[in-house]
Amino acid sequence: MAGGRRAAGLALGWGCCLLFCCAAASRLEVSTPAVVEVEVGGTAKIECSFYTPDNDSYTYIDWFYVDRTNSRVRLCHVTEGEVLKDDTDYKERLSVGEDKALSISKVTMQDVRTFVCQVGAGSSSVGESRTELRVYKVPETPEIDPNPAGISVQSSDIPQIARCVSRNSFPAPNITWHKNGEQLQLQENQVKYTRTRESSGLYTVTSTMFAPVTREDRDSRYHCTVHYWLRGQRHALESRKVMIKVFYPAEHLKLQVMPPSSLVKEGDNVKLVCEADGNPPPVFSFYKRELEDDWQDLSWLTEPDSGVLNLHGVNKSSSGLYKCQTLDLDDMTQLEKEVELVVNYIEGVRVEMEPSSPVREGSSVTLSCDAHSPVALDYQWRDEKGKKVAEGNQLFLSNLTFETPNNFSCKVVAPSVPGLEQSKEVTVAVHGKPRIVAISSPLYVRQDEVVNLTCKAIAVPRPSLHWNVNGTAHEYIEDQHIASNLTVRVNHDLLRAGAMCRVSNDLGVSEKHIQLLVESIRTGQSADGAPGTHQPGSGGSHPHQRTTAESQGVIIVAIIVAILVVAVLGAVIYFLHKKGKIPCGRAGKQDITRPEARKDKIVVEVKSDKLPEEAGLLQGANGEKRPNADQSEKYIDLRN
Repeated sequence: MAGGRRAAGLALGWGCCLLFCCAAASRLEVSTPAVVEVEVGGTAKIECSFYTPDNDSYTYIDWFYVDRTNSRVRLCHVTEGEVLKDDTDYKERLSVGEDKALSISKVTMQDVRTFVCQVGAGSSSVGESRTELRVYKVPETPEIDPNPAGISVQSSDIPQIARCVSRNSFPAPNITWHKNGEQLQLQENQVKYTRTRESSGLYTVTSTMFAPVTREDRDSRYHCTVHYWLRGQRHALESRKVMIKVFYPAEHLKLQVMPPSSLVKEGDNVKLVCEADGNPPPVFSFYKRELEDDWQDLSWLTEPDSGVLNLHGVNKSSSGLYKCQTLDLDDMTQLEKEVELVVNYIEGVRVEMEPSSPVREGSSVTLSCDAHSPVALDYQWRDEKGKKVAEGNQLFLSNLTFETPNNFSCKVVAPSVPGLEQSKEVTVAVHGKPRIVAISSPLYVRQDEVVNLTCKAIAVPRPSLHWNVNGTAHEYIEDQHIASNLTVRVNHDLLRAGAMCRVSNDLGVSEKHIQLLVESIRTGQSADGAPGTHQPGSGGSHPHQRTTAESQGVIIVAIIVAILVVAVLGAVIYFLHKKGKIPCGRAGKQDITRPEARKDKIVVEVKSDKLPEEAGLLQGANGEKRPNADQSEKYIDLRN
């Protein structure tokens, strides 16, 4: 019995299954995508596929859209051979392809609706499928505007931080706020959100953020992000990052000297810089303490709207205590800071001399230098040419002479303060009796010859110079020396006694004798029979040398003329001898020798038996003709 019921149940089940499968196989199946997304302005393509029983062909395809009243509006009727478009707003924008897909061009936001594909296949039932068309527009990069007026940390209301605007998007996006890269979780009263649909159908979304601020927010960076959906995925666009003006009172004050006080010296330009950590900066005032409780207002020396006090060309009196005071105009709070300004200086530079000036020639002197300064000092000594001659505060000079440099300077330097230095000059006056440094002695002359006698001396105080013989004197100053040239004519008394140069001042007298010698004759003796040896004196000259440029020129000319005469005579004699006109004998011999008695001189000896007319060609050193008796033998000094 039970087995029979089981068999009957199985038979009934298989029968029902068979009946269902047959019904499904005989029904028309239509398929379209559930959602199609397209950007504004693009072309939307909705594909429609279907299955007919026994692979029969379709009879027609109708495309519809569902309006706001949920009614169907046919767009077109498609048969095997043609496409009939209904008179709708889509007539010019729709098309049906060979694959029976519906295409809509130039999509707008009004095209957001449901479209239906209905297929009829002969005697079979009609099938259809629905597709939701979604239209999107990617929003522009959001624009952010910070609060232009600035925000006070002491504000009692929640201030506006910034405003963010997203334009031309569809559908409307969402906006979030971020600070320093982190998203803010804002309360409802901290965000004001507005959404506006433009005439184009696109949305403009504005979000305004309100939040309290602190001092630390002066460095914070804010930005907003726009979020939108596209093809099932979330996308985002970020705005630029902005900072806001945060106003807060000053809590700390700093006052410093520029350059640092340890490097400030007299004559420098100094700035006292006062800095407060408030925003906006407070009002700055500067003061300098004059007496115990008396402060001098220096605010008129400050730069406008700044905390900088300018001090030009500071000196010792600029040192002291300075104060910077600030006033916050929001809460009227005051802060102040003090700083000590030290102006480094060198003063009272003095040089002492022991023994005091003037000093006598040949003695020694000690120079001592001293100065006052709040910093350590170094001392240097320099001569009149600026060359450093010693270091330390003392300079010892020994064996002083008139020629010793007498101008020195003590340079005082502060090593710890670059550029801080002072100098003091001192003159060491060396006095003494005159010292004759040059004289033209011995001087070789001729009788009645006009010669120059020279005497040169040095002395302080300036001496006077006198000669013991009459003549024309020309006195001149050369460097520290006094010199005199005396022009005289040589006579017997001058040859016998010579000349005396006498130099004197308040401290003494110096004299020197000038010896005049007649030029040597054949035996090398002077006119008075004494040997004609060379006796050098202080600044003396060689024999036959003149003391002036004119005499030296005459001597040179005379020597050249004499040599030419000797050469001509030698050539004539040699020519006559070759012709046989002159016999070779001692009487006609001409000999050029160098006397042994004066080996330091070049001497030409001329022996001649010629007539006085020929001998007269040999002249004196000054150009005058010598007596004929002197023409027989003559020594000419060719050294110069």
